[in-house]
Amino acid sequence: MVPSCAEGGFRVAGAGVVPLPRDDMMKDWLRKHPDVRTIRVAAVDLNGQARGKRIPARFAENVVKNGTRFPFSVLNLDIWGEDIDDSPLVFEQGDADGVLKPTERGFMPMPWLEAPTALLPIWMFRENGSPYEGDPRHALNAVVQRYKAKGLTPVCAMELEFFLIDDSGKTMQVPASPRSGKRRKAAETLSIRALDAFDTFFTDLYDACEAMDIPADTTTSETGLGQFEVNLMHCDDALRAADDAWLFKMLVKGLARRHGFAASFMAKPYSEYSGSGLHTHFSVLDQKGDNIFDSGGPKGTVQLRHAVAGCLAAMHDSTLLFAPHFNSYERLVPDKHAPTAISWGYENRTAAIRIPAGNPAARRIEHRVAGGDVNPYLMLAAILGAALSGIEDEMEPPPAVTGNAYAMDLPQIPANWEAAIEAFEHSDILYRFLPKELIRNLVQTKRQELHYIAELSPEERLELYLDTV
Repeated sequence: MVPSCAEGGFRVAGAGVVPLPRDDMMKDWLRKHPDVRTIRVAAVDLNGQARGKRIPARFAENVVKNGTRFPFSVLNLDIWGEDIDDSPLVFEQGDADGVLKPTERGFMPMPWLEAPTALLPIWMFRENGSPYEGDPRHALNAVVQRYKAKGLTPVCAMELEFFLIDDSGKTMQVPASPRSGKRRKAAETLSIRALDAFDTFFTDLYDACEAMDIPADTTTSETGLGQFEVNLMHCDDALRAADDAWLFKMLVKGLARRHGFAASFMAKPYSEYSGSGLHTHFSVLDQKGDNIFDSGGPKGTVQLRHAVAGCLAAMHDSTLLFAPHFNSYERLVPDKHAPTAISWGYENRTAAIRIPAGNPAARRIEHRVAGGDVNPYLMLAAILGAALSGIEDEMEPPPAVTGNAYAMDLPQIPANWEAAIEAFEHSDILYRFLPKELIRNLVQTKRQELHYIAELSPEERLELYLDTV
């Protein structure tokens, strides 16, 4: 069950144990790749965007040793990359710098660029070495440390859906097949023909995943026109699982451009087709390595029910993390393969929480609400944090639903972006597993985006999200 994960040390920094890479390992990587001329150092902001710098390779060892610096406010920009107007980080605090250190991931290639280039993921600390509470990766790490304190380890896997899009004209359409020059006319669900039409792209994608150590597993053609899904293998390191998803999104979008078209993880690029989700599967191991959800039968353990109950209890208030953008709510429509009711069920894809069938030893929870446009770190922090709260409080869920959850009178998640922001801001639940500063920063970010996106035409909104999320 356990894949190979990056090696590295663990150093105490403020509130918890923070994994960091060994300097000698990173320097060794640079020595083995003398063709690399430039590096990118990149941290993830609240919207899941990569923020950082380009640095000549000859200065890379200085970054490894000393890190780099940029303002705390950089992790709290809106979707356009603009400062948040009323953020205390900008003027009240003098737009002070944070210290950016390499994550335990270390260097990796950037196969979508022409010149040999390395990417070094980084995350933000305060001057005294403590984690910056507004960094999404630190938010997830804090949740993981809560599991570790109880002798528990979450095992996570993600399924990422995206569209390949020809955006060269006035309207978006599916790209022409590099093999035939023809365009798909229908979704072709689970079609081998649709996969083979873009075989060159997917071959390059899998080669790039190998180079970046992203555990890409199966690919399928999905229900949207030009839509595909790639599953990432499960991992017993939640930080690494979120890294994989973030890096994979970056890779897919960059590599698609090299092939002459766009790739987008936006929730709903086409009104007439189902949107793109990012489904998360997780189980929890105890200190002996046993799955605490495994009862030996199909129903799972009491701990599974507690975790489900925790996820359901927090689902309404945390919807903003599963649907963070205006476009996200165009996907969350009943009967369109995206759950809107706060519900759970066994082997039921109309429910928000699904318990898949199969080998009891692999019993797990599938959380189905999130769109492809999420920040994977915040999404996973919300899911795992809520599940642990349910386990700690021994919560009991309502009865599992059978049949079509869309047709039932069930509690609903917020129906629009503004309502989701409101629920997130005034929640009493989320403070249990998310830092107050991060909640404040995200609310301010989304309120600013809500204001300015209202001024855009539908076409302008589509263009905005196509390239960013």
